[in-house]
Amino acid sequence: MNNSVFRALRTALVLFLAIWISARPVMAQSILRDAETEAFFKEISAPLITAAGLDPNNVDIILINDKSINAFVAGGQAVYLHSGLIDAATTANEVQGVIAHELGHVAGGHAVRYDEGTSVASGISIASLILAAAAMAAGAGEAGMGILSAGQQAAMGKFLAYSRGQEGTADASGAQYLSTAGISGRGSISFFKKLQNFEFRLGIPQEDSYGRTHPLSGERISVLQDKYSADPAWDAPLNPKWESDFKRIKAKLTGYLSDPTATMRDYPENDQSVPARYARAYAWHKSAYPQKALDESSSLVASAPDDPYFLELHGQILLESGRPADAIIPLRKAVNLTGNQPLIAAIFGHALIATEDKTKLDEAAQVLKAAVTKDNQNPFAWYQLGVVYEQKGDSARAALASAERYLMEGAPQLALPNAQTAMAGLPEYSPDWIRAQDINMVAEAKLAQMKKRKR
Repeated sequence: MNNSVFRALRTALVLFLAIWISARPVMAQSILRDAETEAFFKEISAPLITAAGLDPNNVDIILINDKSINAFVAGGQAVYLHSGLIDAATTANEVQGVIAHELGHVAGGHAVRYDEGTSVASGISIASLILAAAAMAAGAGEAGMGILSAGQQAAMGKFLAYSRGQEGTADASGAQYLSTAGISGRGSISFFKKLQNFEFRLGIPQEDSYGRTHPLSGERISVLQDKYSADPAWDAPLNPKWESDFKRIKAKLTGYLSDPTATMRDYPENDQSVPARYARAYAWHKSAYPQKALDESSSLVASAPDDPYFLELHGQILLESGRPADAIIPLRKAVNLTGNQPLIAAIFGHALIATEDKTKLDEAAQVLKAAVTKDNQNPFAWYQLGVVYEQKGDSARAALASAERYLMEGAPQLALPNAQTAMAGLPEYSPDWIRAQDINMVAEAKLAQMKKRKR
């Protein structure tokens, strides 16, 4: 094979990989989990999910730790929101506009159907490669490169047009879901205008969306403005509870993720609103000022003694400040008020263990087992349950809990030996033994896949 043909093959392969990769969102970012935030997402999305013909119990809204303003779907019934999007949003209604759009992708099966767009694009690319290689082999190098370049451009154009088509469909579907749910589309338009301003700042040309996976925000606004403004829900008032809750969610996210000095600038001490005290409690705790953090969380609990999320925050600060015994009362109350919310229950279980009082191990085991039964996708709860089993002398179940955790964290090489240890110490064919066997098989399969990829 001469160098020209080799370069042509390599160029076409790079294009094919670029199309394939761009069609699949990257899932390497860390997921942020918080009981209050997840409850908020569930509440504001439920009417939209129902309007989309889906079951709210089967759709997850997941928060990703990423500063960029983005949201996506990646197969299944899950919508991923970046933390940067929450930071950029001004209202809960804006977030609902984004969720409605992404539900359009979910209901339309767009993540799965990306293969339709990539197959057409790769077909054009491969066909152009064959023609170009033939021309080059015949000595017509310039003609061959011209064929290849045109083929590549056509391939990418096909894929981008397909992607923009899906985005337009999702916009229309999202507008319909908002209308059916009786929720105003003002937030959707408002957020698109923010994106448009962002495009202006980046210097993105606004004349034509050719060469982009998404239509320009200005194009989307012009299409949706008439549709939304004619809808009876356009003038529907914003839900005051959702808007109030959003301010809390945004403040605690800022306090948790941002540099403390930035948090204190945005939420100065003379601001005694709930969101400001919430943000400062996280900022002080993050800065290793436990008493200042406790002062803020104590004031929140005093203002609303039955708010489970204020109690959770107060208990967590006490626990992480080396006062686990004091943390038990607010955390137990928070667990009871939320009907054993599993994320809060995991923190409560940790506090019971951290007291180093052996008489509390039985309660810790009960709390943590209930937590992983309700939500088995919580590595922290599995870790704490493993600690309880180890302290109670049940090494086999401690190994099983570790196997669960490691498999969830994507470490099959650690899950496998723990699953085998659990199987060796558990009664054969008992439910726990069968679960250990399942993890053993899954871990072996994942390790085999990893070896294949390395070859």
